[in-house]
Amino acid sequence: MSVGLVDSHCHLDFADFDSERDQVLARARDAGVGWMLTIATDLERFDAVRDIAASLPNVFCSVGVHPHEAAKAKGLTAEALLKRARHPKVVGFGETGLDYHYEHSPKPDQVASFKAHIDAAREAGLPIIIHTREADADTADILEAEYAKGPFPGLIHCFTAGAEFAERALAIGFSISFSGIVTFKKADDLRAIAKRVPLDRILVETDSPYLAPVPKRGSRNEPAFVALTAAFLAELKGVPLADFTQATTDNFFRLFTKATKAGTGAGTEPARSQT
Repeated sequence: MSVGLVDSHCHLDFADFDSERDQVLARARDAGVGWMLTIATDLERFDAVRDIAASLPNVFCSVGVHPHEAAKAKGLTAEALLKRARHPKVVGFGETGLDYHYEHSPKPDQVASFKAHIDAAREAGLPIIIHTREADADTADILEAEYAKGPFPGLIHCFTAGAEFAERALAIGFSISFSGIVTFKKADDLRAIAKRVPLDRILVETDSPYLAPVPKRGSRNEPAFVALTAAFLAELKGVPLADFTQATTDNFFRLFTKATKAGTGAGTEPARSQT
């Protein structure tokens, strides 16, 4: 398969990949995955995330604090995020947002962290990468209120929310990314939403090492498996796979404007501590 897909959300720094990261990357290439965005979940892990991206021309990264970690990062500022985003391989902010399913961090801490990421995205003009779970209304309300203060680009990652939330996100110009969950047997409602998302606003991801798509469900996920999700979505939407691949890749690079298909030229740059 020709290289062309983007895994727009994976976690290459996680220990699940430590013993065979090179092989995982090789399998991704063989599956047609040309680029990956490895995502930060807290500032303590950012250096490891950045170092992986800095060592590989086809891997980009983000800087951010997952809502689960918001309490640990109490007092997070946009300036702290912007400082780390100066690195050439950092192309977005997050993942951030609200998670009321587990609520590992108190809601006020999640909201404060979320707004700091929005401030950084607005100032830098780089996308915010949003995680939302069982928090549709609050997430949409915050996004709309903040967007009214000044626009910023964004992506709803691993979309599992409802149709109303999808409409509200699309209305402010956001894109929506689907993971392997869309292939799951009981995901009929999600598939109905995916069919309605415009082709120029859709991205694909693994969220690996989690959420492997059918027929790999139950195994550790990895970037190569984004090809399975892409093929499933192409068929669902009635679009030739080559056209769907081209569209989702174009959508990624149009949204993540700091990323380039040739890499950023930072792949061989020595890692620098940014504290």
